[in-house]
Amino acid sequence: MAGKPKLYYFDGRGKMESIRWLLAAAGVEFEEEFLETREQYEKLLQDGSLLFQQVPMVEIDGMKMVQTRAILNYIAAKYNLYGKDLKERALIDMYVGGTDDLMGFILIFPFLSAEDKEKQRAFIVEKATSRYFPAYEKVLKDHGQDFLVGKNFSWADVHLLEAILMVEEKKSDVLTGFPQLQAFKARISSIPTIKKFLQPGSQRKPVPDDKYVETVRRVLRAYDNMKAN
Repeated sequence: MAGKPKLYYFDGRGKMESIRWLLAAAGVEFEEEFLETREQYEKLLQDGSLLFQQVPMVEIDGMKMVQTRAILNYIAAKYNLYGKDLKERALIDMYVGGTDDLMGFILIFPFLSAEDKEKQRAFIVEKATSRYFPAYEKVLKDHGQDFLVGKNFSWADVHLLEAILMVEEKKSDVLTGFPQLQAFKARISSIPTIKKFLQPGSQRKPVPDDKYVETVRRVLRAYDNMKAN
């Protein structure tokens, strides 16, 4: 029997957080090894564990997987969170891609100066409320289902809930005017595996702080050189 997936990353969100979310949504227990020193990172490089010299890296089913999207695709397919046919998979990919674009604006936030953070906060909220949330609000309203794709819970739902919560950390009332997304958030948050992941003490990571930023910069020696895809 295969052991638990093992995640190699920093003790913080970054690109790994969506992988944690998806494993948790699937009810899969996982282990983590946190990168805290440059030496740990260099050892992974020397061992050949990082194919493209990048993290995140996940050991799963005898593989050492890098490239965030490849890891997420594999997990989603393995645990039946990737739709029932090619058409549903295409829709899931499309919605996840949009959500990724929004998340990308948030992932850089901790590494900005105080002045730039305020500008970025406003930018994130503006993009969420004018481009991304209206699109998902329309999808949910038009098809009248509980989930983004078809009648079943999928990776697209997990990813969107993660993004909603991230934007709410920047503006708590950001879902005002989006009744479909408000109901979606409540519905998906009540799924037992998700509800468990949202409880204190889970492997969900908090909002990145200065310690996280310092660790990333120390291990990778410069945020600009970080290859996390």
